[in-house]
Amino acid sequence: MGQQIVFFILAVLTLVSAVVVVTDRNLFHAAIAMMASFFGVAGLYATLNSGFMAAAQLLVYIGAISILVIFAIMMTRRLMSTDEPAFNSQHFGAAIAALLMFGVLGFVFFQIGISAPQGVLFNIFPQEASNALLESTVVRLGWMFASPNAYVLPFEIASVLLLAALVGSIVIARPMDDEEEEQH
Repeated sequence: MGQQIVFFILAVLTLVSAVVVVTDRNLFHAAIAMMASFFGVAGLYATLNSGFMAAAQLLVYIGAISILVIFAIMMTRRLMSTDEPAFNSQHFGAAIAALLMFGVLGFVFFQIGISAPQGVLFNIFPQEASNALLESTVVRLGWMFASPNAYVLPFEIASVLLLAALVGSIVIARPMDDEEEEQH
């Protein structure tokens, strides 16, 4: 019973902070709420006996991605002080796209629910996973990241993409010289 209470508290934390991420007008507060949402997801992984996924969530999303987003917000703060309107005129199209995507995801979810054996899809509190299965999964995942025939290339491409984004944010955030200001 205690595990279920913790699960639902973390689920509420995740959902509430995710709503704050998309509704808060202050970007810094939204980034902090995003970190809280990621923390809630890590807690959900921990309650579902997936320690590796919880640790990866903490390290990658909270430790790297969220901090990168906060740095980007802080470095581009002067660009946000323009007199441009905060919203554009695409609210209707965005609402239609969101409803369409929600409908498609709901349809797919219920199709899977219909074809899944009873108790397989909606068993959100699984029993303890065997140590052999957990160990083999972690070893296999590590082998897939480090093996030359597996995911090394996509992993390196993602790292180069993140490096390019960081360099781009530094270039955008650096103060302009007098000559550059005259050109703009």
